[in-house]
Amino acid sequence: MKNIFFLSFLVCVSCTKKEEKILPEKTNLTESVYSSVTVQPDSLYQVYSAVSGIVDKIFVEEGDLIEKSQPLFQIVNSSPKLNTENAKLSLELAKKNYAGNAAVLKGIEDEIEAATLKFKNDSANYFRQKNLWEQNIGSKVQYDTQKLNYELSQNNLNLLKSKYDRTKNELLTSVKQAENNYKTSLINTEDFTVNSKIDGKMYAIYKNPGEIVTTVEPLASVGCSDSFIIEMLVDEVDIVKILQGQKLLVTLDAYNNKVFTGYVSKIYPKKDERNQTFTVDGVFNQTPEVLYPGLSGEANIIIKEKENILTIPKEYLIGENKVKTENGIVEIETGLENMDKIEIVSGLDEHTYIYKPKQ
Repeated sequence: MKNIFFLSFLVCVSCTKKEEKILPEKTNLTESVYSSVTVQPDSLYQVYSAVSGIVDKIFVEEGDLIEKSQPLFQIVNSSPKLNTENAKLSLELAKKNYAGNAAVLKGIEDEIEAATLKFKNDSANYFRQKNLWEQNIGSKVQYDTQKLNYELSQNNLNLLKSKYDRTKNELLTSVKQAENNYKTSLINTEDFTVNSKIDGKMYAIYKNPGEIVTTVEPLASVGCSDSFIIEMLVDEVDIVKILQGQKLLVTLDAYNNKVFTGYVSKIYPKKDERNQTFTVDGVFNQTPEVLYPGLSGEANIIIKEKENILTIPKEYLIGENKVKTENGIVEIETGLENMDKIEIVSGLDEHTYIYKPKQ
């Protein structure tokens, strides 16, 4: 009898544990989307040199406040001087060719002058022979020969004039190209100063005096000193819920558990295929007193908020829209939800017990 009683007790205890029940309760509910956070200065950009060379001087230090157009780096570039000399020689040659005194245009002018004299002579002979032929003086062969010479001289003169115009245009183009090449080479051989594009702060310097600089390597990193962007990575399943202007609750590792507020300022439409996320920018309502580029933290983007609504823990749901009550399984209509709780729109009241389903 004792064994039977003990087994019955275990069964009852087991049933009691499995039949955990609660009443729905009214509470405030907030639906949000979680995101990791990285803080970056607004207008952050990498500083590059327009020429290759050697860093001669650095006019600022990391952490310095800088103004727009303020000199940052002095670059010395002496290697392309030979190219500059060649460009200068090419320009001088192009100018001589175009001036008309060189052999190119002068030779064509001489040919035109000779062709003009020949045309005049052939023209006079032709019209003289034509008049004689119209008076039945002379032979047909003589007339045809003079006519052919006249036409050939005229065509040759026209061809030479076209050749002159075409050659002149080509030489003019060569002069302009040579001028551009020479100007470019002059820029490359001069000492080059890299200036700031914005008012802000020098956050990082990647080169030291004496180091070689190329046009594809950044020299420094510059950004705003008093305006920061909250960079967030949002999962693709949540991005359709995000809208500009939505409220942000931000915590930064550097500020322990302090919560900062802000709002969504920009949504980038391109997905990062590597981690299946979208980048979303936010702005602080009140910027923390001290911020540094790269500070990390977490953010909750507030999608919806409701007050005094009927909710149940999500772990009491069966499927997507059913719960177990004393009267069996009933279907409910749900609404807003967060990580733990979900809103009951209809199908259940605050006086009906619900049971936690078996795991």
